[in-house]
Parts: sequence; C-alpha cells; structure tokens
Amino acid sequence: MTRRQWLRTSDVARAVGVHPNTVRLYEAWGLLPPIPRAPNGYRQYTQRHLLQMRLARTAMRCTWAGGPIRRTTLAVVHLAAGNDLPAALDAAYSLQALIASEQAQAEAAVRVLENWAQGGGSENLPRPLRIGEAAKHLNVTIDMLRNWERNGLLDVPRTPGDGYRAYGSREISRLRVIRTLGRARYSTMSILRMLRALDSGQPANLREVLDTPAPDEADALYVTDRWLTTLAEMCYSAEEIITLIQTMMAQPGA
Repeated sequence: MTRRQWLRTSDVARAVGVHPNTVRLYEAWGLLPPIPRAPNGYRQYTQRHLLQMRLARTAMRCTWAGGPIRRTTLAVVHLAAGNDLPAALDAAYSLQALIASEQAQAEAAVRVLENWAQGGGSENLPRPLRIGEAAKHLNVTIDMLRNWERNGLLDVPRTPGDGYRAYGSREISRLRVIRTLGRARYSTMSILRMLRALDSGQPANLREVLDTPAPDEADALYVTDRWLTTLAEMCYSAEEIITLIQTMMAQPGA
C-alpha cells in the first residue's frame, strides 16, 4: 500500500461519523487491530481498520442491553480485532440468536398483556391473600410486591380494622402481568405508562404505549423504556455485524 492509500485518524473518524478522539479511544480499548505508524509517528489505517471501526460502532448499539448480549457483543469485537474472523462470525451468530430470544420473550409478554386487557387470564381466589401469601402464590418476593406498589403499578386494598393488604383476584391478575413484563425486561416506567393508559379507559394500542415514552420521560430514558424498538434495532445491528465480518473475511489476505 502506497503512502497515499493510508488513512488518517481523521479519515476514519469522518467515515464513521465520530470525533477522532473516539477512534483513538477504541484503539486504546483494544477494539481495533494494531495500527502501524509512519516514521513521523502518524497512524496508518487501512480499509481493514475502517471496517473494524464500523463493526465496533455498530456493536456498541447492542451493549446497552447488558448481560449475555453485552458480553457476546464485546467478544465479537475483540475476536475480530484479533483477526480471528471465523470465531468472530460464530459469536455474531450467537449474538443474533440471543437477541432473537429476547424478542420472542418480549413479544410473548405483550400477548399476555393483551389477553389480560381483554378480560382473559383472571383468577378466582377463594379469599383475599395477605402479602406473604401473595408473594408465594406469584413466586416473587415481598419486597418486589412492595416496590411495585410504591412505584404506582397497583393500589392494594386494606382489610378493615387491622389495615393489612388484601390481594384479591383483580390484584393477583394484574400482578401476574406486571411480573411477566418485568421478567421480559420492560422497564418499570414503561409498565406504569401502559397501566395508566389502561386504567384511564384506553385498552387499545397497549403495545405502542408500552414502547413509546411520554414527553415528560425524555430526561431519563433507558433502553428498556422502549424495549420493543430497542430489540428491533439490535436485531438489525446483529445482521449488519455479520455482514461486516463476512466482508472482512472476503478481503485479500484475510
């Protein structure tokens, strides 16, 4: 490669839409292959470095999910940076499968929600349950029940006289939906947003409400506040990652 064919840090940064310092930071994190230097000390990037930078930037969209998805995403990037492209491709397919599994769980939770909103999935208890009984019945902790109540996800009636919480069929059915959505990684804020809409007499389009933050939430948004959209974006990113690795593998000398 002649001198004119080397890419500068600014060239790579411009191509992927970041600041040059971001490129240097990715190098320091080990997310790029080793970068040769010219006699004057300037970095000499190749098209392979540019592809890897695109891969790393695309992969960052998946790391916010945390857990196995984050770990697998970072493994993909590090394997590609180390030029172990076959292993990176295998890890990318594993990442795609993890995201698909999350999507399936999220969609199943929405179906449970919609069924409940239409009057399905209700329980008939012989008597109201106290908080410990309700926690055992739902296989959750007492602290979880208190936290959901404290965050406004439900109001629990109290028994006259002693003031103990009394979880009836209505509360238990509602809690089952809350638990299902929570286990599918929907945020407390998105669940609250949906329940408020439902309680105000808006049983339609609950999927959209669950996935669409309100304007007053804009200052503190999490990926799970719009979980369905986030998963769809991560699915697209996984496909792009696979394509980038395949392009690297097709390069001469790969």
